Amino acid sequence: MIRGVRGAITVENNIEAEILSATESLFKEMIKANKIKAVDVASVFLSVTDDINAAFPAKVIRMQEDWTYVPVMCMKEIAVPQALEKCIRIMMHWNTELRQDEIQHTYLEKAIQLRPDLTKQ
Repeated sequence: MIRGVRGAITVENNIEAEILSATESLFKEMIKANKIKAVDVASVFLSVTDDINAAFPAKVIRMQEDWTYVPVMCMKEIAVPQALEKCIRIMMHWNTELRQDEIQHTYLEKAIQLRPDLTKQ
């Protein structure tokens, strides 16, 4: 069965190195928390807020060992007034037998406020 695994992180600056580093940290934490293998992933969508445009965050995922053939795509988040700024979100579509309530979603930095109910302290 395909399940969605969500994650989000914020950056302080719209700088390529910071965007890629934050994306890699978030991605690796999602993988670790759920013991995800690339071969079991159908696709990965990444979205960024309007204030992030210095890099494609998907670049980091494509560079990971075993992830070359996983479809990865970047897109823009809806520009809602007063929404969290400088935020990178990941939605990973993963083949797993886990129930939805067993999946560990990952929210880091200021993105914790997006889903405090899913964030383990």
